[in-house]
Amino acid sequence: MAVRSLEDLIEREGVKGRRVFVRSDLNAPMHEGRITDDTRLRASLPTLQRLRAAGAHIVLASHLGRPKGRVDPALSLEPVADVLGELLGTPVAFASDCVGDVAQSAIAMLGDGDVLLLENLRFHPGETKNDPAFARALAELADIYVNDAFGTAHRAHASTAGMLANIAAAAAGELLQKELRHLGVVLEPERPLLCLLGGAKVSDKLGVLLALAQHADVLCVGGAMAYTFLAAQGQPTGASLLEESRLDDARRILAAAEQRDCRLLLPTDHVVALQIEAGAKTRVVSTIPDGWIGVDIGPESAQAFAAEAIKARTILWNGPMGIFEIDAFAAGTERVAHAVAESAAVSVVGGGDSLAAVHKLGIGDRIGHLSTGGGASLEYVQGLELPGVAALEQ
Repeated sequence: MAVRSLEDLIEREGVKGRRVFVRSDLNAPMHEGRITDDTRLRASLPTLQRLRAAGAHIVLASHLGRPKGRVDPALSLEPVADVLGELLGTPVAFASDCVGDVAQSAIAMLGDGDVLLLENLRFHPGETKNDPAFARALAELADIYVNDAFGTAHRAHASTAGMLANIAAAAAGELLQKELRHLGVVLEPERPLLCLLGGAKVSDKLGVLLALAQHADVLCVGGAMAYTFLAAQGQPTGASLLEESRLDDARRILAAAEQRDCRLLLPTDHVVALQIEAGAKTRVVSTIPDGWIGVDIGPESAQAFAAEAIKARTILWNGPMGIFEIDAFAAGTERVAHAVAESAAVSVVGGGDSLAAVHKLGIGDRIGHLSTGGGASLEYVQGLELPGVAALEQ
């Protein structure tokens, strides 16, 4: 079943003067009460601007961090309201709670095109537990619901799924629609489809590794999880991060790729160091010696992965090739990032570390789509149902 678009909702239902609950993902990184990266706030603007132009009374909701159902002043969304107001070019009001009299009173003050940001949803334990009473309390704040939070669409929380049972009309926001459209290209790709996966642990991406080994034409594995695959093949990995409990899983993924005729490429050379710290002595090796730690794919591997990116017609990249936060360990990730940007393929990049690398290099405008939801995007390309999307479909 198709998800209803925001434009269809506005045209058929009309939102002027009506309370529209917008679930956004404003979970921006903060340091000492200041936002250090406003990417997610900027991603939320198209939906808010469209609803403002249509005269909606916008009730904006999000989570921030993991307060575990308790009020944590360090995780208040109030600083977000100020920055969001600057980006929108209009004041964004703030309510010190997300349900109850405080929220209701603040909403009653809204005029056409006004925006109110509610306090952190996760200050209430009912949000992550998808508590029916909390979901009803949220639904009482609105006439219409819009989900624009792709980053939490894979969570069955009160604000992403539960409250829709008590809402008469709902739709996907501009960002959510955009994410589903671009990730749908990975599910039905123009081939060859190249998937570049990095990161620390096989266990974090076991499901997507197995699914993509049976769907991709080429699967390149970098990051620390590559050492688990290498160990599963009997290769030495020195003192590199290794998941001993996942060796059989790695072998299962290798077998699935071989059966499906997917070429699964692992690093053939490595940047190694004795310590994971800036200024550490490094070497490039084809076999990792005892006591040395793999910290990045080597130049030969980076070139091989880059060559696959140039040949591909569709690319999915999620996860760095090494510990790119340290400059001496970043070359592999940077080479892959430039190759994805240079490729004529339709490209989708997701995951916080991959996006950070793209932004650091200033090549974001040369990537087909920068996904705001790392975990959600990986679940979606496996073909798994996302509760936040399923609730809209129903």
